[in-house]
Amino acid sequence: MIRTIAKEIKEYKWASIVTPLFMLLEVLMETLIPYLMASIIDKGVNAGDIGHIYRIGGLMIVAAAIGLLAGMAGGRFGAKASAGLAKNLRESMFGHIQTFSFANIDKFSTAGLVTRLTTDISNIQNAYQMVLRMMMRAPSSMICALIMAFAINRRLASIYLIAVVFLGIILFFIIRHATRYFQMAFPKYDELNASVQENVSAIRVVKAYVREEHETSRFQKASENIYRIFVKAEHNVIVNAPLMQFTVYTCIILISWTGAKMIVSNELTTGELMSLLTYCMNILMSLMMLSMVFVMISMSTASMERVCEVLNETSDLANPVHPVHEVADGSISFSHVNFSYKKDSAEPVLKDITLDIRSGETVGIIGATGSAKSSLVSLISRLYDVTAGEVRVGGRNVKDYDMASLRNQVSVVLQNNVLFSGSIYDNLRWGDPNASDEECQRACRLACADDFIRSFPDGYNTHIEQGGNNVSGGQKQRLCIARALLKKPKILILDDSTSAVDTATDANIRRAFRNEIPNTTKLIIAQRISSVQDADRILVLDEGRINGFGTHEELLASNEIYREVYESQTKGGGDFDERTGD
Repeated sequence: MIRTIAKEIKEYKWASIVTPLFMLLEVLMETLIPYLMASIIDKGVNAGDIGHIYRIGGLMIVAAAIGLLAGMAGGRFGAKASAGLAKNLRESMFGHIQTFSFANIDKFSTAGLVTRLTTDISNIQNAYQMVLRMMMRAPSSMICALIMAFAINRRLASIYLIAVVFLGIILFFIIRHATRYFQMAFPKYDELNASVQENVSAIRVVKAYVREEHETSRFQKASENIYRIFVKAEHNVIVNAPLMQFTVYTCIILISWTGAKMIVSNELTTGELMSLLTYCMNILMSLMMLSMVFVMISMSTASMERVCEVLNETSDLANPVHPVHEVADGSISFSHVNFSYKKDSAEPVLKDITLDIRSGETVGIIGATGSAKSSLVSLISRLYDVTAGEVRVGGRNVKDYDMASLRNQVSVVLQNNVLFSGSIYDNLRWGDPNASDEECQRACRLACADDFIRSFPDGYNTHIEQGGNNVSGGQKQRLCIARALLKKPKILILDDSTSAVDTATDANIRRAFRNEIPNTTKLIIAQRISSVQDADRILVLDEGRINGFGTHEELLASNEIYREVYESQTKGGGDFDERTGD
């Protein structure tokens, strides 16, 4: 775990090295000052030597200035190193997530990934800064102060040693109990973020169903869970501060009492007693700082585990050693394909799928909800890998291709259409960053989007809000189809992506595809038979198996499921989930 995090220090190694060195220099100067102060009292004030006071006072000013500059430099480089580590961690995590297959992403919730990229990395950043500064400063300050204290008077210094051992044992048990609660707390942040994310993204639904109170109650419950866990953790940690204070003042009293008696008996000077009291504060404050560092480390340990879980996740998908970059054509072949989302699933989602689709062919895919239509097309662009069998595109196994090259030739318009904040042109150019305005407009004409875009005051420069909330569902679908067309793919997959448009527009889109992109293989998933009946062939899926594959006329004559649904839809209503006779 430490090694995984340490890899991300990278260009901030120098800052990470010099920060503890500056902190050590600051500690040395702070340790020297009480010793010089004792000399001023004993050899300057008590002896009436004003020259000695000036000389040692000057040295104290120089030591204080060096300590100040060292502390400032340590703070500056420590902040640079910790912020740099956090930056590199976020970049590595985000970049690594981009390599994940859908199966990898399914393991982590969206809210969980957001928490890891924000809260968890911030905890690691704070802990790393404290480790670089306080982890060097506190132990070295304590050790230097103990050495100086023993050099002045062993008897009084023994009081410090006993206090340090006592507080160290207590601190060990405090941190041990608190760490367990911190490990429980951070997964609860995932639930909190999930509540916020769902509420904000679905705010229209929440208000439409007047569920504000329910969502507020749900959020309060998630927040309350975090509150309870942190209160339990703080109940353990809070003991630390008063215990430290009690020990500090007990040591001061014992040293003052014993030291005063030793001064009377000429075993100790006044200046030495003042130095010992200062070293007492240094030692015990250092121990208090160490306790804060350990608390922060215990918090960040849970965060480090969660971050490393993502960084060490191995993608289920990988490019071959010598990948193929050119896709010959849009032909598709499934050979005895089985597929499961989880490897240990008892029942596969797709079962023994064997079919061949010619390049340039238009194939409709139809089936009840849960019949694995989307799962089938996800295998073509290798968003998932098959459990058994083989998927071939352009005559080659999809596993032979460079994944980026394959996906650039397979354009998918998913069920859940997503637009991003920016102009319509910006969204369209996700399909081709170098597309000209004319190419964008042609793609929109093919998708029957040009008319409604030109009706906007700003036309193609109209700003789209995040998620496309300022356009209708049908308009969003057409923009997403146009974006997919700009890729000029060899295979175009429409996953129920015309469900929000009227039948006339749906027919116009299909007509444009047939006339304008005849060489592109088109797979159209739909619930309406009218959307696929003029396809070259139609695939009927039922519970993950092929139930029928042929033209509209062939299926009407030979496929009972297709015929029942066709009759139910043409007689006034019904879709594929509402078969007659059920």
